[in-house]
Amino acid sequence: MMQRTRVKFCGLTRPEDVDAAVAAGADALGFVLWPGSKRALDEARLAELAARVPAFVTRVGLFVDADPALIARCAPHLDLLQFHGDEAPEACEGFGRPWFKALRMRDDVDPHAVAAAYRGAQALLLDAYRPGVPGGTGAAFDWSRVPANLAKPVILAGGLSADNVAEAIARVRPFAVDVSGGIEAAPGIKDVRRMAAFMAAVRQGDARRLGR
Repeated sequence: MMQRTRVKFCGLTRPEDVDAAVAAGADALGFVLWPGSKRALDEARLAELAARVPAFVTRVGLFVDADPALIARCAPHLDLLQFHGDEAPEACEGFGRPWFKALRMRDDVDPHAVAAAYRGAQALLLDAYRPGVPGGTGAAFDWSRVPANLAKPVILAGGLSADNVAEAIARVRPFAVDVSGGIEAAPGIKDVRRMAAFMAAVRQGDARRLGR
């Protein structure tokens, strides 16, 4: 039986948005610990927001080539680590949390080789590539480049919204989808109606996968 597509809402910055995301049914909430992001949190804010997240909703910390000491300090507030920079496989280990690796889909990238290199990862997040920007570009990439037989579960990211996520799910059949800008009124400010519309579109995509 096909599993439903999991959903991660990323870039949460406000308590009310955490509550709304949980109420909307998100499986995971992403907190950005990269200072270069408009959605960046400091450690104190992370602790505050993470404490609001109930059991069975996964708290994900997004890091970009971060100081290991920072990751270690943040890890107690997180359930899962997301590495979005140029981290080597060994740099992702040793923090007492499962992790996954983001892969920006440059023209010359080989997802199979990355899956083999990062064998300890729980999944690969496939995102659009823009030079100099590690993520959150708001742009989609060519979904036909996602291998159907990748050795790791696929988290699909990049330019997703209620307008295109059903099509993305039907075509790519990812394990999960990851959205940030597509559910926002402004960077870091989530929109309750867009959250609800995104979740409804995910359900539509799952129905299309089943041929309903």
